[in-house]
Amino acid sequence: MTSPHDRQLLIVEDDAAFGRTLARSFERRGYTVAQAASLGEVEALLGTHTFGRAVVDLKLAGGDSGLACVQGLHAHDPKMLIVVLTGDASIATAVEAIKLGACYYLAKPSNTDDIEAAFDRREGDAEVELTERATSIKTLEWEHIHETLAQTGFNISEAARRLGMHRRTLARKLEKQRVK
Repeated sequence: MTSPHDRQLLIVEDDAAFGRTLARSFERRGYTVAQAASLGEVEALLGTHTFGRAVVDLKLAGGDSGLACVQGLHAHDPKMLIVVLTGDASIATAVEAIKLGACYYLAKPSNTDDIEAAFDRREGDAEVELTERATSIKTLEWEHIHETLAQTGFNISEAARRLGMHRRTLARKLEKQRVK
């Protein structure tokens, strides 16, 4: 059973066109939708609105991380259902998103049906197909970097120290491989 609170949706997406399309689609389904493109906009909205659900892109405007947004939304309301969307899915970011409070993690392209179904998935699926796929060195490196970033609260200087690299080197890697 859903309450009116459950129909209050926050979309955190820095791609304005995709955000508008997603918002219109959810509004046609009876949701009241607010949009934000950065952590600052999310914080401002949380001061004046209450949301039961949120869709968060992993890469946000201004270099903000969607994982930090998930953490903030979950801290604000632990009952909020949060679905994370990303164009560059990885095991590390999926695990961190769930640990930080997301209820589900979807790779783009995902549509409104996928997202709405994800809000209703509260249990894991033991029948999901296991695949044998080799992971590339680049992917492993990126996952290790992102895991270290998450452990340090996205402090680039501290993450670089823990990774044994110069801060500028890490910043260049992050700029090249933007968190989505």
